[in-house]
Amino acid sequence: MPVLNRIAACQPEMVNWRRDFHAHPELLYDVHRTATRVAEKLKAFGCDEVVTGVARTGVVGVIRGAKPAGSGSRATIGLRADMDALPIGETSHLPYKSTVSGRMHACGHDGHTTMLLGAAKYLAETRNFAGTAVVVFQPAEEGGGGAKEMIEQGLMERFGVDEIYAIHNMPGLPVGEFAIRPGPITAAAHKIFIDIEGKASHAAEPHKGIDTILVGAEMITQLQSIVARNLDPLESAVISICTFEAGTAQNIIAPAARLTGTARTLTPEVAKLVERRLHEIVEGTARLHGATATLSYRSDTPVTYNHERQTAFAAGVAGEVAGAGKVNTTIAPIMGGEDFSFMLEARPGAFIFMGNGMSAGLHHPAYDFNDDAIPVGASYFARLVETAMAA
Repeated sequence: MPVLNRIAACQPEMVNWRRDFHAHPELLYDVHRTATRVAEKLKAFGCDEVVTGVARTGVVGVIRGAKPAGSGSRATIGLRADMDALPIGETSHLPYKSTVSGRMHACGHDGHTTMLLGAAKYLAETRNFAGTAVVVFQPAEEGGGGAKEMIEQGLMERFGVDEIYAIHNMPGLPVGEFAIRPGPITAAAHKIFIDIEGKASHAAEPHKGIDTILVGAEMITQLQSIVARNLDPLESAVISICTFEAGTAQNIIAPAARLTGTARTLTPEVAKLVERRLHEIVEGTARLHGATATLSYRSDTPVTYNHERQTAFAAGVAGEVAGAGKVNTTIAPIMGGEDFSFMLEARPGAFIFMGNGMSAGLHHPAYDFNDDAIPVGASYFARLVETAMAA
């Protein structure tokens, strides 16, 4: 079954929703406008329940099917979309570009929200399934732990969710195609903070100081040896130092420096190795120069781990929507992080990538969600429910 005709007919309306969200980006839990719009639409669609304020600004809609349950149907299927944007200045000249300086939807959450709204509209109108569909609109995916907070507030138990599914767009994958795999599909994300203390001196007398810029530079170089020389070549990890703050003048040896970055891993064993070697390198390099250094290493999100049975089911539904040969079921894991991982720790389910065409990459200031993908994703969400809870 290709894109659902009823959903395809709503594409102009859905595009308007998406572009409105794009023009008004909001960050983390401060998604009040977006959440209000979502709740208004869910109520207008005729959802049986619309609950706001879950994890501060999350919205949950409940849609009950009108068909008798079949012998193999599930009871309640959850579908999740993220609503928050990023603190990035948009460089496009689109007529619907961000109206908020320094913020934009650079990861496609405007599209994810729109696709789930489209599916909710269709499901509330047709109700051609047995059981209950729960549509979850989550705040604070971009580093705020929104999924974790929703779960801690009893999302799964309160709404009786048995399985949960989500989509993320993928630039470079053609529109109308999907990619998925069982097991790890995105990496665990860990935050790195390194504070170095040295000694100030005049730049003309460096021997009287302890140069934290030199110490930090050597740390950055040495940290890359963890992946290159400590990790099994058949395993995967990423270590990136992304900020280096030090110094106040061009002729003073900097007495303090701060490095921040991220590590990405796919297994607990590699995560432990990376953390141990980070401590050894940071402390050892500082000691070598007579400086002191403190490493703070904090796990942000766990591995997004797709459950085998639900992944096979999701791939089958995606194949019905996209057509033969349009679903890659052996995609390599992506080293980006995704807090849907918390939901997959709480319930079985699957996370799938959907093509966004040849757009700019995620988190790029010129990125834009491809509106042609909206009916594809909305149809996938809707067919997950209708297939899982067939009469």
